[in-house]
Amino acid sequence: CSVGIINGLSGWTSSVDDSPADTITRRFRYDVAIVSALKDLEEDIMEGLRDNGLEDSTCTLGFSILIKESCDGMGDVSEKHGGGPLVPEKAVRFSFTIMSVSVKAGGEKDKVIFTEPKPNSELSCKPLSLMFVDESDHETLTAIMSPIIAERDAMKNSRLIVSIGGLPRSFRIHFRGTGYDEKMVREMEGLEAAGSTYICTLCDSSRVEASENMVLHSITRSHNENLERYEIWRTNPFSESVDELRDRVKGVSAKAFMETHPTLDALHCEIGIATEFYKIFQDEIGEVYQKVNPSREERRGWRAALDKQLRKSMKLKPVMRMNGNYARRLMSLEAVELVCELVPTEERREALRELMTLYLQMKPVWRATCPAKECPDQLCRYSFNSQRFAEVLSSTFKYRYNKKITNYLHKTLAHVPEI
Repeated sequence: CSVGIINGLSGWTSSVDDSPADTITRRFRYDVAIVSALKDLEEDIMEGLRDNGLEDSTCTLGFSILIKESCDGMGDVSEKHGGGPLVPEKAVRFSFTIMSVSVKAGGEKDKVIFTEPKPNSELSCKPLSLMFVDESDHETLTAIMSPIIAERDAMKNSRLIVSIGGLPRSFRIHFRGTGYDEKMVREMEGLEAAGSTYICTLCDSSRVEASENMVLHSITRSHNENLERYEIWRTNPFSESVDELRDRVKGVSAKAFMETHPTLDALHCEIGIATEFYKIFQDEIGEVYQKVNPSREERRGWRAALDKQLRKSMKLKPVMRMNGNYARRLMSLEAVELVCELVPTEERREALRELMTLYLQMKPVWRATCPAKECPDQLCRYSFNSQRFAEVLSSTFKYRYNKKITNYLHKTLAHVPEI
């Protein structure tokens, strides 16, 4: 291969300032990706047919696939040291998981012939599209994802015919967009950002309402309703003021572009509640329930005392931003006992212990892949536990929950059983 002189500057852009690589997204065609995933499962599907006593040569119609869709921002992906192509520092990944395959055999109800044993593992999660976009950049994100959404809509109403086990079989596809965190749900469903007074992506509750009534809410929002509300927001048919209009549409102020399903993201749920407990622990060490507006110095002292205690006895180093590992270790009976050593009165200690015990009873329900199978007792007791949890917060800790409550605490107390 006679190359001659290699141009050491090839690949450099001609302009002075560094411009990003030309490609900002790579994706598979959605149907092709699903076919590829199905072919990977070919043996499992054939085995499922045999195990259910179904004749594989007669089962060619009536298959359906349940697909979980996920999308999340990937934070800082820029190259740390090295001379690769320049990439922007933020990326978004959209992926899907085949949750189950079922077949309608002889007019009966669907028989499930394949269930993904580890639906939350990264091994079962197939990437569909990678984009160099900031997930907060609504315009670019919608532009890049619109073809995916168009393909998805086309597949909802049609059949996919794939050769499985040597015979063409016809599949219907059901999409469930549940792999989104709250930020992404708000982005896709056209809701205001997380600091909004409309705190929930599942119901119309405002922050004040949710702090007064912590438990009794049901899931009412839906993709179609969000689209209708956006039309009202856009046209203002009743000629209302901005505040009246906003109250009418409950914080829908952009056009919903992707359908999501009611979901609660367990990791952020854990982080959200741990952040809350971390603050309650500090407040209890300083007996805030007796004080009015303590100074910043005092608060700093309580935090230092808490950090020192956790570090000394649990080797738990303080973190700048709450993360999953810290949250899991903080939310334990061991940590609560350490905090209680710093809390002066016995009744406040009891309240903290009770809160933590209730939390640890509730947590498996939203942590489990399949709560009805894995922790049926806790699932049955969830509503009772969350009711009690809310009572303790609104009585013993009412100094913290006067007219305010965090988004995830509301969801955890109000919506988990229904989800």
